[in-house]
Amino acid sequence: METTPRLAATIVIPTHSEDRWDSLVRTIASARSQTRTPAGIIVVVDHNPKLYRRIRRDLAGVTVLENAYAQGVSGNRNTGAFSASTSLIAFLDDDTIADPHWLDHLVRPFADPKVVGTGGGISPDWEQARPRWMPEEFLWAVGGTYAGMPTRTAPIRNVWSASMIVRRDVFMAVGGFRVGFGKLGDQNRPEDTELCLRMSALDGGHWMFVPDAVIRHEVPAKRSTFGFFLRRCYAEGRGKVQMASLDSATDSLRADSLGTERAYLWSLPKAVVRNLGAALAGRGAGHALQAGGVVAGVAAAAYGGAVETLHARRAQKLGIAR
Repeated sequence: METTPRLAATIVIPTHSEDRWDSLVRTIASARSQTRTPAGIIVVVDHNPKLYRRIRRDLAGVTVLENAYAQGVSGNRNTGAFSASTSLIAFLDDDTIADPHWLDHLVRPFADPKVVGTGGGISPDWEQARPRWMPEEFLWAVGGTYAGMPTRTAPIRNVWSASMIVRRDVFMAVGGFRVGFGKLGDQNRPEDTELCLRMSALDGGHWMFVPDAVIRHEVPAKRSTFGFFLRRCYAEGRGKVQMASLDSATDSLRADSLGTERAYLWSLPKAVVRNLGAALAGRGAGHALQAGGVVAGVAAAAYGGAVETLHARRAQKLGIAR
């Protein structure tokens, strides 16, 4: 497929900390090295004037903006996306490295006018060895493609903003990412899933998952610990309950918001049985550890969901808006 103005894409990269400087430089280099040349690269800095000045001084050839909204990744991405004029807007996180064909692969499904967005495969790039207890089904906890996702290009309910392209007119029509609902500090609310649901609901469009559009997502050692894994699963449980209860969500959006999670949960007992069977067959103790990882991850997410449900009910009784 040839690059045409109609299918031109701008790449937006949000960033917030100088601790990720080297990673950011690598991300920008990979964006520049795409076989389908992006129309532009926009780096948006989340309320960090020192980092903003450094990027403007040291990284030529990119547009640098400051987050025009309250602190958080949702407003950061919106700042870049709203300034883009191309028909497609691509997003990369500042700790990822895109394969040279990433952009081209993600753009191709937009030949179908009903496609509102696409997302690609994410391969964890471990700083240390992958933990033996980490189940394939829970690679999402470190921002990776997990077992059960499509292995070829196919429709999907939602993709992740670390590797995403949106149709600009639909993105603008729904107001972009929900500012104030997203990742900030120790909160891991699924702003990308929530966006995907609203964009699909707008006019019956759909998302496509393109596993061949690969990025590598850095996983530092501090995110390879069992403690981080449990905290991440707990936060995901809370975030999904928050997403399902958003006041502005339509009835159909509420009904669909947890449907994929329910189907995913039904697959996890099979993962436990499969791993325990492999361990008993002498294929390594790592399988037993992964079975335990599945159980622990489910328990942490369920606990997070229960805590958030109780908080929401308490706030409702007290008349407090959440």
